[in-house]
Amino acid sequence: ASGPILLQWMELGSHGTHCSPSNVSECLCSARLRLCPHRCSASAAKSLLFRFLPVLRWLPRYPFKDWLLGDITSGFSVGIMHLPQGLAYALLAGLPPVTGLYSSFYPVFLYFFFGTSRHNSVGPFAVISVMIGSLTDSLLPSENFLESINGSNMTVNEERRDAARVELVATITVLTGIFQVALGLLQFGFVVTYLSDPLVRGYTTAASVHVLVSQLKNVFGVSLGEHSGPLSLFVTVIEICRKLPETNVGTLVTAVIAMVVIYIVKELNHKFAAKLPMPIPIELITIIISTGISYGVNLNAKFGVSVVGNIPSGLKPPVVPNVSYFGQVVGNAFAIAVVGYAICISLGKIFALKHGYKVDSNQELIALGFCNFLGGFFQCFAISCSMSRSLVQESTGGNSQTVWIVTFVATLTLNLDIGLGASVAFGLLTVIFRTQL
Repeated sequence: ASGPILLQWMELGSHGTHCSPSNVSECLCSARLRLCPHRCSASAAKSLLFRFLPVLRWLPRYPFKDWLLGDITSGFSVGIMHLPQGLAYALLAGLPPVTGLYSSFYPVFLYFFFGTSRHNSVGPFAVISVMIGSLTDSLLPSENFLESINGSNMTVNEERRDAARVELVATITVLTGIFQVALGLLQFGFVVTYLSDPLVRGYTTAASVHVLVSQLKNVFGVSLGEHSGPLSLFVTVIEICRKLPETNVGTLVTAVIAMVVIYIVKELNHKFAAKLPMPIPIELITIIISTGISYGVNLNAKFGVSVVGNIPSGLKPPVVPNVSYFGQVVGNAFAIAVVGYAICISLGKIFALKHGYKVDSNQELIALGFCNFLGGFFQCFAISCSMSRSLVQESTGGNSQTVWIVTFVATLTLNLDIGLGASVAFGLLTVIFRTQL
């Protein structure tokens, strides 16, 4: 700094403004403001704009020659993956499949402008979908939409149920976004420090068990009651075991064939990754082939295999969320906001460390918040960063299993939201005890 600015900086320190290496830019700007207020104001505004819109910083410097071909290949591959995952995760959340397509489009578009990670793939994520699914099952169970047919038989009005659930989840998503943007603006990105690696790994492992159990009814083709709350996982498993004699053979055979084919091709993708220009999009291929077989053979009519049904085309106009739900879902929305952010920033930091760049933890909160807040108006459900369980297991290794065991057991038995709170509380207690010792 020049002499006058350095003197002003020292004067700021004498007037109570603490200047240190961590906030040197703010102090220098304050010093410049006393000497040249107009120039400093313009510089501060530009810096603020670049901070909240990182695309303005990196896009003009984008190395087209070195990165463009790889980005096109990667974007095509990831885009193909979004289609089957979006459909599946929407069903996991208890929503119409088309909402998964919406959630695979709007957030990706918004993250391009606001995100700071070059490698995070935002969109529907299994853990978040399960958390949302537990909410839709408990607040809007199918039993609430039973209607009589011919005065005797009762059936679920799926159109009314789906419309009500979409409205509820859109409201949760908007509220989740509000929490994330607010926490980001308040510089609360540091809270991820208290979500240790064992806690995140234990939570996602237990959540994967919830995902597995929630899909068993679709694999065996049986109808179950909707259970939520502590120990609901075990109640569901017991009910599935009781209904195994009612298994739909056509559904089971279809599921087993699909799983075997996908597993084999994924192993081949892994084995020949260096020779393939892009992974074989087996999920999409499986959907296309199975859809053709289902239509040609009429699996639904002949063998009772459930089908997704009609998926509307085009995009829906924005709809204002139903704020009357805020009071009922505020705690769940906060839990979804924290879990979604923890997974995203953990994965983002792994990639950043590997490739030699930095991610801004507070800006990531704001980016995710905008994706969820604006996405909620277009019938999206809350999103995070997509990753496989094996990637987390391999990339975020830790030295302690105290915390992992408690997190896994708590999340497995107490369900996802209560389990998260119990796990964080236990993690903080371990920090306190270690500090005292």
